[in-house]
Amino acid sequence: MIRFKSLSSGSCGNCYFLGSFTEEGRCEHSVIIDTGVSFRRAKKDLQSDNISIEEIDAILVTHDHNDHIRSLGSWCKRLKKPVWATERLHNALTCNYMVHPWISDCRRKLSEDGWTEIVPGRISVRWFEVPHDATQTVGYAINMDGYMFVIMTDAGSVTDEALELAGKARTLVIESNYDYEMLIHGPYPKVLQDRICGGHGHLSNDECAEAIGKLMHDGLDNIFLCHLSEHNNTPELAVKTCRKTSGTSRLVALPRQTPSRITNL
Repeated sequence: MIRFKSLSSGSCGNCYFLGSFTEEGRCEHSVIIDTGVSFRRAKKDLQSDNISIEEIDAILVTHDHNDHIRSLGSWCKRLKKPVWATERLHNALTCNYMVHPWISDCRRKLSEDGWTEIVPGRISVRWFEVPHDATQTVGYAINMDGYMFVIMTDAGSVTDEALELAGKARTLVIESNYDYEMLIHGPYPKVLQDRICGGHGHLSNDECAEAIGKLMHDGLDNIFLCHLSEHNNTPELAVKTCRKTSGTSRLVALPRQTPSRITNL
């Protein structure tokens, strides 16, 4: 059984859990995607679902913006688990003053071409690049015990490679950051509006819905909308827009600052 939980999803911090469980409810293998929340808070949030943070197998990093790596140094120092990323992203993390003192012993490089086994025989990962204004931003296709899970957050647009991989997923986590009308009539200055919707910023509700329509397939059971803007979106708007193309898939908008419930996928 594969289970998913969002610990936080938005500019305030991003952190996601994905794990494989026995029928008795014991977590066998698991990964954390991004560490934008504190180690202490994550430990408490996972404990509420009887998950031990010390048993996590690996950490995946999508990019080097602060809301995704704010606590990575602390996680490395306290957990001492492998941190998987591309070589380019690792080089950026090594230069980050909050991360570099602790990451060297945890650093693991993902293959530049194809899949990387991060837990032999159980978890394989393939990264794909997405347009965003960080050093490098990637999404992940994660094959966990034969279950395909794809996550893409902070994406200015959706590439053909992302569509191809998401088209094989049983669960998809995809950004639905803003409603265009709320953005252009909202409090943000024009320069920030242009950054958000300029193709290397964030994905709008309409763009997310369009992408879902392109990648939709019968095997896609779950769609989680992530990284919703506090000022330029609402969960109701995001779900309403994306429901037009999501078919019969379970569609959920993830909370921004609080943990989601743990979900059996």
